[in-house]
Amino acid sequence: MINHGGPSQATRLLKLTDDIELFHTPESVGYATIAVSGHQETWAVRSTYFQDYLAHCFYESEKTAPNAQALQEALGVINAKARWDGHELPVFTRVAEWEGSIYLDLGDSAWRAVEIMSPGWSIVSHPPVRFRRSNGMLALPVPVPGGHISSLRRFVNVKDEDFVLLVMWLIAALRPSGPYPVLTLFGEQGNAKSTTARVLRALVDPAKALIRALPQNERDLMISASCSHVVAFDNISNLAPWLSDALCRLATGGGMATRRLFTDEEETIFEAQRPALLNGIEDVARNGDLLDRMVVLSLPAISDKKRRDEALFWSEFEADRPQILGALLNAVSAALKNLPTVKLEEKPRMADFAIWATAAENTAGFKEGEFIRAYDRNRKEGSDVALESSPIANGVYEFMQHKKLWKGTNGELLASLRIQVGADSHRRAWPISPRALTNALARAQPNLRNIGITISRSREPGTGRRLITLEKTATEGSQPSQPSPAQSD
Repeated sequence: MINHGGPSQATRLLKLTDDIELFHTPESVGYATIAVSGHQETWAVRSTYFQDYLAHCFYESEKTAPNAQALQEALGVINAKARWDGHELPVFTRVAEWEGSIYLDLGDSAWRAVEIMSPGWSIVSHPPVRFRRSNGMLALPVPVPGGHISSLRRFVNVKDEDFVLLVMWLIAALRPSGPYPVLTLFGEQGNAKSTTARVLRALVDPAKALIRALPQNERDLMISASCSHVVAFDNISNLAPWLSDALCRLATGGGMATRRLFTDEEETIFEAQRPALLNGIEDVARNGDLLDRMVVLSLPAISDKKRRDEALFWSEFEADRPQILGALLNAVSAALKNLPTVKLEEKPRMADFAIWATAAENTAGFKEGEFIRAYDRNRKEGSDVALESSPIANGVYEFMQHKKLWKGTNGELLASLRIQVGADSHRRAWPISPRALTNALARAQPNLRNIGITISRSREPGTGRRLITLEKTATEGSQPSQPSPAQSD
């Protein structure tokens, strides 16, 4: 770049940011808050939007375009100032918490949000938190008071006894942090699984692609989660073990580290806790650990007489969406108010979700205790599914039928189980080594505990051999049923 004695283009670009607030997130990502048409917007310094904004400001000032090198030099310095000179602030996607209140980004062009407090909710033009927006995000409707959550019933195809679980998943999705249950909708072709999923996503986190295909790897999943508040995947026929584990981390909190592009030494950390929504023809979850974090709904069939015109369906939904959203916000407000006084006699695995839902159920239109009864039933059904689909769980159950206690090595247990189950031990899902047995037992352990079989590990005094102990305790659940031939494959 030729310098004719005056400040360089890069320097003049930097001057344009003197009045812009620069800051960084706890992950050291540089951000800028800029004034646009009377409101504040927050964008990553390295985003295309902020780059275009800076180029536009330069053109408005000098009636010429900055050259690419000067623009990149200026962005590099701006990012450094945000990281080293700016203060640290969290940045949120769609839902945030601040000083006991919840904020929901409406996603509109004025960057307004809904402020939800225990007395009620209202729309604010200048929320005290910083929201980020991705390219795929869409605006929520402006919520309207006076609606009822029961209005949602005609837009979702679930059994009457499951409606409370579906509503509570929505109310939980409006929490600023998890753990969040993974909602799974399954059933035969043509029973509105995808439509129901789109309706749910549209109520709390609308996007250009409301539901999409499964990611190919964990990195893609975490990127999707970092760009939206709800992740929703369509037409699932199988959940690979890596994806089951990743969804567990997404539900209760976790992250993934990967190498930065074109570098060998730096890592990019993806960390997210998000509501997840899955749908498919089959009940695809077989991992006991994931099932413990799931709400699994079997959708009923729809007769041809009850099918509705799609254009009319979505037109009616859009007309009711503001009132339904307002009713959901009422329930969130009630949850904030009631949360300190909620006491559960027994706390399930997703205790925070259960407590939150119980705090909201009356305002959401349900009877006291209706949610926890439905949730307990759903969790038991999920546990039964995990047991039915696990050859090891069934094998251990059979093996311990007439035993109170068994102790030995993994190799000894594997040999004994092979004798117990006979030909079934040649199935693909059967572990072929003691190490594989250890992994299979770890996955089956929560569900075996539900039927009164505990697993513990120790070392044998003197020899140091690793031992495994199976012990039959008081049975809390039902025995696992035998898998069908289809499940045995």
